[in-house]
Amino acid sequence: MKRQIVIIHGGDTFATQEAYLNFLRKYEIDIERYKTDKDDWKPWIRKTLQDDYEVITPQMPNKTNARYEEWKLWLEKFIPFLNDEVILIGHSLGGVFLAKYLSLNQFPRKIRAVMLVGAVYDKDCEGYPVLSFSLPEIINLQTDKIYLYHSKDDPVVPFSALEQYQKALPNAQVRVFEDRQHLNQPEFPELLEDIKNLL
Repeated sequence: MKRQIVIIHGGDTFATQEAYLNFLRKYEIDIERYKTDKDDWKPWIRKTLQDDYEVITPQMPNKTNARYEEWKLWLEKFIPFLNDEVILIGHSLGGVFLAKYLSLNQFPRKIRAVMLVGAVYDKDCEGYPVLSFSLPEIINLQTDKIYLYHSKDDPVVPFSALEQYQKALPNAQVRVFEDRQHLNQPEFPELLEDIKNLL
């Protein structure tokens, strides 16, 4: 039986429908992004580790106007298919989602590691709060193998989010980058190496 990795992608959340509609009105389309198959590191991780891992990447509901309760329900649909020793990875809003979910719910499988990549803590770089994804006072990721990844030049999630996670999770291993922005690069060798070292 292959080991498993679950990767939760990021998204946006808005306080009101009008705020969401304003976001859609003002959003500038980068048409080149929609004319290619270019993607970030998630498909690369799947392809690179396919001999040893099942890499599961659920498409979370309404990622451009995300709600914690919807994401919670959707994640729980996948849990019956998971085995013990699963690795959970959350990128951006997916990171704060995992941190909240694991802190509030007993995960029914043994967790090998939790990896938070460019994870928002309480607000993004523009000062918008995470709303329904707000973390409880005590964060418990239900594993002693915790990894935090963040770049100092992240334009989406402030670098202070990493410091907040470090304070809440003092035993976490931390990987700091100077120039990786929101860690959307096509390959992520440092993450890959950390996964391989868990074997």
